[in-house]
Amino acid sequence: MYRVVKRQLWGVGIVSSLAIAAVAMPPGHATAQPPAAPIDFTTIVRQKMPAVVAILTKQMIELQDQDASEATTLEELLRRRFGGRRGGGIERPARTSLGSGFVISRDGYIVTNNHVIGNAAEIHVRLADKTDLPAKLIGRDPATDVAVLKIEPPAGLTVASWGDSDRMEPGAWTIAIGSPFGLGGTVTVGVLSARSRDIQAGPYDDYLQTDAAINQGNSGGPLFNAAGEVIGVNTAIFSPSGGSVGIGFAVPSRTAQAVAEQIIQTGRVERGFVGLRLQEITSAIAQALGRSGTEGALIAGVEPGGPAEKAGVMVGDIVTALNGKQVQSGRDLSRRIAALKPGTSVTLDVIRENKTHSFSIKLGHRDGGPPASQTGMSELDGSRRLGLVLAPVPDEARIQLGLTANTPGVLVQRVDPGSPAAEGGMQPGDVIVSVNNQAAREPPDVARAWSEAQKQGKPVLCGLLRGGRFIFVAIKG
Repeated sequence: MYRVVKRQLWGVGIVSSLAIAAVAMPPGHATAQPPAAPIDFTTIVRQKMPAVVAILTKQMIELQDQDASEATTLEELLRRRFGGRRGGGIERPARTSLGSGFVISRDGYIVTNNHVIGNAAEIHVRLADKTDLPAKLIGRDPATDVAVLKIEPPAGLTVASWGDSDRMEPGAWTIAIGSPFGLGGTVTVGVLSARSRDIQAGPYDDYLQTDAAINQGNSGGPLFNAAGEVIGVNTAIFSPSGGSVGIGFAVPSRTAQAVAEQIIQTGRVERGFVGLRLQEITSAIAQALGRSGTEGALIAGVEPGGPAEKAGVMVGDIVTALNGKQVQSGRDLSRRIAALKPGTSVTLDVIRENKTHSFSIKLGHRDGGPPASQTGMSELDGSRRLGLVLAPVPDEARIQLGLTANTPGVLVQRVDPGSPAAEGGMQPGDVIVSVNNQAAREPPDVARAWSEAQKQGKPVLCGLLRGGRFIFVAIKG
């Protein structure tokens, strides 16, 4: 299993949209010196190969039997054509998927990608010696595409050690080990091509880019440095053809390690929430605002009742610093806020009418589910996850999407495979205009409607704009 990035992100195996969340790193993880380049990589591979595992999952897909003339997508036609039918009712065929992972502790914890395990009904881990073991899902974090599994550890289990992704520079050696196309224990070598890549997957994008070959089945596997330390989790590729063209992306160890440790400790990840919708400052915006540079983040929305509004932050303010450190962009601010836990007090410096103001804000998290990012994107949860990542519709996109200035609307940025939203027919790019016949103006409107529908045991009715047409979609819990 892998993910492919074309100009936009699509599907697991050919990409789920993903986003990278910055989470605070624990102290003491850094290497003392950057690793020296070895003559070859045989020693590293011999030592680290046993820590890399294949992840095998069996996923159950619920299909509603209906006449083929009702099919509206190619996916539905293919499912019915090749999945088989048994008269009326619902079928549940099994789909086997393959990815990679690596052992991070002698007591059997394994890191992989969230999209590798998907909505798996069964998860097995295949060790380097071909031993297959059942695995338990400890927790997942869709925002970073990181998941943690647990096996009963056999004697002598080999463990991979974390390295410091922040010390990696473009041109440094990188080594990927995984199970591309089911070929277990495959090694590819390249260099770090770039850091802090934004592939437009979400507000936390901060990928490492490598030219080490990454293919289907590599997802979730480790990206090592020349010292044999894990500096990334292989996650996505850019490819016009679906195969490796030398542009691969990995979640930095700075993020992956912190997320994995939180999942192991608590089963979930907490992130700070300030309640702001941010917009990047382009050169044109900077010129219009009379600013000499594009540093900072423009506040395009303030969530009612959120921490920022309570502190006095307003739409139109320009955030210049967080806790005294300069803010480079909206994405920079997003990652840094997300790295802090709810309840943390921060100082936000903003420019308003050419004057600098400082606000003390106590970070919170969104009611009705886990923390959402401060840019407005929301992981919506109830007793069952809705499976959507939402964001307010950017002003510059309203005309293109068929929305007037006063028309409500929330943009669907990601639909998790196998989720209630996916089963109901939601698609990335949809604009949710209403939920249960009430206007949807912000992501929390959808979250509240879903939560209420869960309590009542009823579907939630979403009015959508899709391709310039208005349709209704009912999502069952």
